[in-house]
Amino acid sequence: MTIAANEVYESWLNHSKVDASTKEELRAIADKPAEIEDRFYRELEFGTGGLRGVMGAGTNRMNRYMIGRATQGFANYLLRNFESPSVVIAHDSRNNSDIFSLETARVLAANGIKAYLFRSLRPTPQLSFAVRDLKAAGGVVVTASHNPPEYNGYKVYGQDGCQLVPHQAEQVIAEIREVDAFEDVKRLSQAEGEAQGLIVWLGEDEDNRFVHTVAAQSVHPEVLKSGAGAALSVVYTPLHGAGNMPVRWVLAEAGFTNVHVVPEQEQPNGMFSTVKSPNPEEHEAFTLAIKLADEVGADIIIGTDPDCDRMGAVVKNDKGEYVVLSGNQSGALMVHYLLSNLQAKGRLPANGAVIKTIVTSEMGADIARSFGSTVINTLTGFKYIGEKMTEFESTGEHAFLFGYEESYGYLAGTYARDKDAVVASLLICEAAAFYKTQGKTLYDVLLELYAKYGTYLEKLESRTLKGKDGVAQIAAIMADWRSNPPAEVGGIKVDQVLDYELGLDGLPKENVLKFLRADGSWFCLRPSGTEPKIKVYFAVRGDGLDGANAALDALVVAVMARVDALS
Repeated sequence: MTIAANEVYESWLNHSKVDASTKEELRAIADKPAEIEDRFYRELEFGTGGLRGVMGAGTNRMNRYMIGRATQGFANYLLRNFESPSVVIAHDSRNNSDIFSLETARVLAANGIKAYLFRSLRPTPQLSFAVRDLKAAGGVVVTASHNPPEYNGYKVYGQDGCQLVPHQAEQVIAEIREVDAFEDVKRLSQAEGEAQGLIVWLGEDEDNRFVHTVAAQSVHPEVLKSGAGAALSVVYTPLHGAGNMPVRWVLAEAGFTNVHVVPEQEQPNGMFSTVKSPNPEEHEAFTLAIKLADEVGADIIIGTDPDCDRMGAVVKNDKGEYVVLSGNQSGALMVHYLLSNLQAKGRLPANGAVIKTIVTSEMGADIARSFGSTVINTLTGFKYIGEKMTEFESTGEHAFLFGYEESYGYLAGTYARDKDAVVASLLICEAAAFYKTQGKTLYDVLLELYAKYGTYLEKLESRTLKGKDGVAQIAAIMADWRSNPPAEVGGIKVDQVLDYELGLDGLPKENVLKFLRADGSWFCLRPSGTEPKIKVYFAVRGDGLDGANAALDALVVAVMARVDALS
């Protein structure tokens, strides 16, 4: 244990403003130097997306003191840049999310900033919508998305409803650095905030506006209402999170009446007790949903993560077996469904644009271009897609059609500036219902797209490297690949190395390396911004599933051998 970490630990133990239960928690680790080091070797980093970390006492943990410090810094930023600012606050089903949400409101209120709160859990995209709807100066959502139960987080949004992009986040971070977590944070009690009109609770009207706006993104409402919606059997799992009610409300409004919710995963539960990880990217998360789907003969299964900004889908393949679609496959299907039907209705704008991230498959891009739409790449993180949408709104250069990333994040419509699992649930079910009227499944359509555009397959591998040592290991892996780029991988020449830390293509600088191979395949190394992981993305394009799968497997083996040798 370093002297610095121990000194901070002792200062917390002896500080008059640290509550008794926090001190009790700290005394319990007095004989655990490694634990003290991990909790106090640094302050929990406020990145471009906000805070995220394990809950507990300490500067490197999520707790009311770190929340208070971040909020005071955010308040100082708002007061410097806005006259009479207001902020919308939402939270998900995680443990302490409601407590952290109210703590945020109390600090804002003490600074004279009106805080609008939802009375219970709401989806992250609804927060984005509400910031725009209420013309607030910003927003905060307390969530750790799909992280394990011990985590929580704090995401900050600008007045356009988009997560702060780097130049905004840097200003907030500068303000936070000037705040002492104990001496500088102002707080009002809940009662004082309510009495002064600075803590305002949102009601059903805000929910209704969100639901109606999302439902209005339907491409074929007349087809759904005429019976196609009722004919589709849907199984839905909210994975114990915030999606349960809004997803069901939107599906019902659109005409889907045959929806079965997984009972074991319907209610909010911060421990996510029925899954190893509440993440629709993980196939295991659909175990109970597939069991129910078998019982009711479902056409499609959908699942949303705890804060309902990611959506995963499961469909029947050509053998009648349920298979989990990748984020890239679902994205390509939705791009094709949306653009082909807008074109058929004469509603596809000539200046339409689809936005995706640099680690997302090129399949959806190829489909979009075939309809005459522009494709724009951004760095990983939906905030960059949201930033482009706001730019379009200002310049009129493009009409936003669809934005997505391979990690199950999608958005259609301009009502929000973040990925929305509610609208994604609507569109993927609508596509399934539409194609069912033609005697096709979504898997049938996917095979048709492979035949037309090529068999695109992708894979994500990640390695979790926790703590101070893990940070160093991840840095060493990136440094090794950056300083010693391979001339070939798996016997295939590497044509180009894209180092996004240099600020390529006008994008902000980011610690990402992408390697393009001579056969059109690529792989990309990227440290996660929200988890103690290094992520490695792989993509190939073949002429059939067998060949593409073999090429993908060979690429993964070759790259991960070097990554694992360093981790």
